[in-house]
Amino acid sequence: MLDVRRLRLLHALSVHGTVTAAAEALHVTSPAVSQQLAALEREAGVALVERDGRRLALTRAGQVLAAHTQLVLDQLAAAEADLAGLRTRVSGAVRLGAFVSAASSLLPRAIRSLRAAHGDDVELLVHEMEPEASLPALRRGEIDIAIVHAYNIMPRDVPVSCESHELLTEQVCVALPMNDPLVQQDFVDLAVLADRPWIMPRTDASCHELAQRACGAAGFVPRAQAYCDDFGVMCGLVEAGLGLALVPSLARRPGVALRPMKQPIYRTVSAVVRHRADGKPAVQVVLDQLRQV
Repeated sequence: MLDVRRLRLLHALSVHGTVTAAAEALHVTSPAVSQQLAALEREAGVALVERDGRRLALTRAGQVLAAHTQLVLDQLAAAEADLAGLRTRVSGAVRLGAFVSAASSLLPRAIRSLRAAHGDDVELLVHEMEPEASLPALRRGEIDIAIVHAYNIMPRDVPVSCESHELLTEQVCVALPMNDPLVQQDFVDLAVLADRPWIMPRTDASCHELAQRACGAAGFVPRAQAYCDDFGVMCGLVEAGLGLALVPSLARRPGVALRPMKQPIYRTVSAVVRHRADGKPAVQVVLDQLRQV
């Protein structure tokens, strides 16, 4: 009989890549992980890990068992969710990762609505995270909900063990100072902005790749006047006349005009959870509030 607790350690090693990281994720010591993996190998009757330089790596048998373990853990989560659903009172902590503009605009309204409906029974723990970080964290079980974005010209893959719930779709717009002549137009052709300076997202963000692709399709490479992470800061720099920017309508700020592009780009905002995790009452009520707002 394979021990589920030991299987969880094997799964953690497959997800995190090292014994140290797996131990930290499960709040145990590294020697304990190694000892339990050795015991699991005796139970399985086959080598599950092997030395790869200074680290332990999964053998082919270990990879197969780790894949089955994912299914086992999903079923255990579903069982816990079904039992929790039988309780009359919804309570518990929900860990949520959200990118900046969602954290600043969607979450405050959702939190107010959540507290009005459930008081302090449902505790929301929020981490500001871009999708590139929140989706792996969700897969590792470090958060319960990841609020992520994807663009129609840049789709985003969701881990196979997770499911996505679409919250809203918004246009990506050109942010202009209020005194810019282009404010009078209903749509902006990016091609006419080739010689203008731009406020760009940092180079390792998906929003940076979006701006590069959009401007590239219009026939030019944007000349960056500034780099920053926050759409609110970008809009502030646009208002000051430092340059133009591409921002989603959710990031609208006073003092800046947002105009859609002639070749429209859309951003979809979704809440991603692990399979059956939305069956947990506390996660379900948070999802419900996000959908409402």
